[in-house]
Amino acid sequence: MNRKVIRQALLKTIPVMAGYLVLGTGFGILLRNAGYGVLWAFAMSLLIYAGSMQYVGVNLIAGGASVITAILTTIMVNARHLFYSISMIGKYKDSGKYKPYLIFALTDETYSLLCDGNTPDSQDADLYRFLVSLFNQSYWVAGSVLGSLLGTVLPFSTQGIEFSMTALFVASFTEQWITAKNHIPALTGLLCTLLSLLIFGPEQFLIPAMLLITVLLTVFRKKLDKGGESDER
Repeated sequence: MNRKVIRQALLKTIPVMAGYLVLGTGFGILLRNAGYGVLWAFAMSLLIYAGSMQYVGVNLIAGGASVITAILTTIMVNARHLFYSISMIGKYKDSGKYKPYLIFALTDETYSLLCDGNTPDSQDADLYRFLVSLFNQSYWVAGSVLGSLLGTVLPFSTQGIEFSMTALFVASFTEQWITAKNHIPALTGLLCTLLSLLIFGPEQFLIPAMLLITVLLTVFRKKLDKGGESDER
């Protein structure tokens, strides 16, 4: 395996590592306080690997929710993946043996690292994306297990800890804003989200906002691409 690619992927994921270790630890503590031990934390982070949904899942498990409720809730919480993953189809279509895992491991933060297209030469691009995805999940699993273990010896109030997911999303957005020359997609996302929030309310705004963002960015895609090319020149 190419050591240079491993190093590049590792360095790329360091910011996510800082966030995932903290967020995973929070999840592990919440799960432990709900009465589920380290094996549950490890299994959920390994097999489900959906940060915000795992936080929600703690309440579903502890409250004895039905399978149907769990399925519908998961679809609602993770519906955003259907929209932003469309832009990765071209990058993943020829990834061969890596493809199943790349699809499974495409979280918000992994997407933010891979969507810019900055990868090593084409020969190692699929390996690079695989390693970025793998490193990120390993941080999440490690944080979850650590939180579960700490929850047994450091009991404390977990009220408000779920806000850590929102904090990471804000950090990812800020990084993208700083590094990107074209801010139209980001502004489109903000305005569509605010509009949907006003119209549909805090419980129903997510999917309408994602649909509106997808439609607008698709309609104006050519103009955005031309704008990006002119900025580079």
